[in-house]
Amino acid sequence: MRLFRPCFITACLYPEAIFRIKTAEKFLYLTFDDGPDPDSTPELLNLLQSYNIKGVFFCDGRAAEKYPELIDLILSQGHAVGNHAYSHPDGWLTSTGKYMSDVSKAAEFTSSSLFRPPFGRMKTGQYRKLKKDYRIVLWDLMPYDFDKTFGSGKSIAVLKKKLRPGSIIVLHDKPSSNAIRIISEFVPYAVNMGWRFELIG
Repeated sequence: MRLFRPCFITACLYPEAIFRIKTAEKFLYLTFDDGPDPDSTPELLNLLQSYNIKGVFFCDGRAAEKYPELIDLILSQGHAVGNHAYSHPDGWLTSTGKYMSDVSKAAEFTSSSLFRPPFGRMKTGQYRKLKKDYRIVLWDLMPYDFDKTFGSGKSIAVLKKKLRPGSIIVLHDKPSSNAIRIISEFVPYAVNMGWRFELIG
């Protein structure tokens, strides 16, 4: 069974992490994981610019090191860059020392203030260390844009059904993602329904 929202246990494990922005306003927050990518990032940025929407790009340190010009492009268009670790490690399967080194290495190319753990998984010891230096941003809605078997139609249906004020939506900045198709249909719908897209500050 797919979990579109983080489960209660996850929220209890990381009590100071941000899953949703506390607001009564009809605000939504777009975030993008795993980039930058020379094929998907420029297209994604052009689409967001056409809607005048800003988002947070949680970047893979390896890709950020390889494509610094794309990091500069993201920032130049008013978006934020976050740290998504260097080698996309699973915190549950990685020693705390190795995990922290991986995150620190990624910070050289991404961010030393915003962090999203790959797979949304950290050991409690990793979490305790990271929360001292980072705002740890998880998500409220996962529409499975990266899963071709799920399909963009189902992803959009999930978003329409599960939205609530302050929802943080996670999509993916890579060619295999359906993010472009999802945004192209979902954003006009959301705006028409009175939702506004804001940048996590």
